[in-house]
Amino acid sequence: MAEMSDYCPICGGNISDGSATFTADLGSGMVVVRHVPARVCQQCGEDWIEDTVAAHLEKIVTDARVGGKIVEVVDLLAA
Repeated sequence: MAEMSDYCPICGGNISDGSATFTADLGSGMVVVRHVPARVCQQCGEDWIEDTVAAHLEKIVTDARVGGKIVEVVDLLAA
């Protein structure tokens, strides 16, 4: 992943390390992943995640879809 600036490309605010909550609508259910490591704008709240984290999220969503979950809530720190 290319190195990201410390300034938000959307609003110009400061970006720093933080965490986000990721949600995915499965159509027949919902997946919520809490405490996802991200770079977060301190002004507008927009967040960006690294490719390796995105791959992990994709696996969580796929597993929930295959498992027929209606609601799946995961804490990434504990996963």
